[in-house]
Parts: sequence; C-alpha cells; structure tokens
Amino acid sequence: MRRPLAALLALGLALAGAPLHSATPAPTKSAMEEAALGRWDITLRTPDGTAPSWLEIRRSGSRTLVGQFVGVVGSARPVSHIEAKDGELRFSIPAQWENGAEDLSFKARVQGDRMTGSMTFPDRKRYELTAARAPSLRKPANNIVRWGEPIRLLNGKDLSGWRMQGDSHWEVADGVLRNTAGGGANLVTERKFTDFKLHVELRLPAGSNSGVYLRGRYEVQIADARGEPASDGLGAVYGFIAPSEDAGKGPNQWQSLDITLVGRRITVMVNGKTVICDQEIPGITGGALDSDEGAPGPLLLQGDHGAVEFRNLVLTPAQ
Repeated sequence: MRRPLAALLALGLALAGAPLHSATPAPTKSAMEEAALGRWDITLRTPDGTAPSWLEIRRSGSRTLVGQFVGVVGSARPVSHIEAKDGELRFSIPAQWENGAEDLSFKARVQGDRMTGSMTFPDRKRYELTAARAPSLRKPANNIVRWGEPIRLLNGKDLSGWRMQGDSHWEVADGVLRNTAGGGANLVTERKFTDFKLHVELRLPAGSNSGVYLRGRYEVQIADARGEPASDGLGAVYGFIAPSEDAGKGPNQWQSLDITLVGRRITVMVNGKTVICDQEIPGITGGALDSDEGAPGPLLLQGDHGAVEFRNLVLTPAQ
C-alpha cells in the first residue's frame, strides 16, 4: 500500500526523534516528595567503620518539605527546608556538636524503601550513606505482653556479661558499679533484647551526666538537672521526649528509673512517679550504637560523660 508523502514525512520525523533505547524517566518532583515522606534509618560509611544517623521528612503545607535530623552525636534538630530537585533530596543545617565551621549538608536519592547518597560534615569530610525506611514497630491492637523471668544484669562482683568501649573507668565494689570519672568507656551488655521492663537504681554527684541506651539506640537521660523538666533532664528520652515533671531527688542520693519499652512505646517512672506515659520514640538518639531499629539490641551505660553509680539493674524481657 502506498503511503501519502505527508504521512511518510511524519513517520520519518517521529522515528528520528525516538530514542534508540528506552530509559526510565526521572521521577517528578511531587512523586519524589511523596516517596521521601516518613522516617529513615541512616548508615554512614566512614574510615573508622559505620556510624548511625536518622531523618524524618514531612510536609509543611502543600509546597514545602521539612523534617528533623539526628546526627552521629547530639540531639534531634529541625530541618527547615528539604529541597527536591533533579531527582535528589538536599538540605543543609548548622553544625551542632560536629567539628568544623561549615554547615552539615545531606543529599540522597530515594529508590523505593531505600536511599543512597552522601553527607558532608562541617569539617568538609564527605561520607557515603545508605538509608532504609524505619520500621513502625507497632504491635497489634490486641497484643498482650507477657513477661518472662527477671534478669539481674549486675552480679555485684565484676563486669561479667558486659563489654567495654574504650578505656574503662568502671569498677565494682560492695555490690555497686561505679564510673569513677568522665571521659571513659561506655558499658554494653553482651546480651541483646527487644521489648522489656527495666529497673535501674543510680546515684550521681552534682552536675554529672550519664544515660542508659535501650536496645543501644534510645537514650534515657541520667543527669543532675534539678528544676524545670527538660528534654535532657532525668528520665527524658534525650532530644525527643521531656519528662512531665522533675521527679529527681538531687545529687548524691540513690534514685530509681523504671522503664517499659514495647516497640517504640515507652513509659518512664522516676522515683515512683510516671514522667513519660506510653509515648512514641520517633527514632534513634545521638550516640546510638547503630540505626537498625528493627533488630534486638543491648543495654548501654554511658561512661564517657561523668561519674555515676549503679546497682540493682534488673531487666524483665517480654516473652
């Protein structure tokens, strides 16, 4: 069949403009923004090994992405604007505890439930990163937690069942575990746990600071900070959840923490008073061992800040 000249010309122009190979089109700005919403567990690759971070992305109004970020150290800090451009997410925030004079900058591409990209620190050192969408850790509505047998984590004689991170200032005497000075090693249990109840008795001198990390990722703050409740006061989930009241007794007195952690839900009692009641922990806190929130993890006692004493650490795991 003969084709009209105009049709042949149109066909030739279409063929000339067609790509030789099909390519996946770049996601539209709105599609990329939608894919980025939510919480992300970040792993950085550094010369010293991997290091954890965390990011939450949400909408502010209809045109802007905002969020909050937790670095390798430090508290959660706001991100006022996350740019979605040329297939990448980008933001910059001022330094907090990082070394260097520049901003910390982040860029990554979203690929389903994963991100790949890089982070440049205020000292201009750049590290590759991967990120996974954080698990919800929600339990079924009809879930009934059944508790197992209590485990005494301190034997009162030595550090059996614990490992040290660095040069230790810890000692055990008369049934008490003591960190005699700041700047030393953290202590980490050899065992790992998922959901549990934890009883902690502690004593610290005036102005001292420590913490207990649940699953090695969520720090419940131990600090001599008498006065108004604060996100870094006794019983706080550092940087995320402030206690409802300051229930501390002050320095040089034995005090108690009773913590229940199920999924992301946490309840904290300080000296018998409930100061956090069934609140959700959004993500890891600064100083976490890793960002693998879906996995069991150890307890960590912070020894790199100040002197502190512990006794009667009892953990009751969920069955």
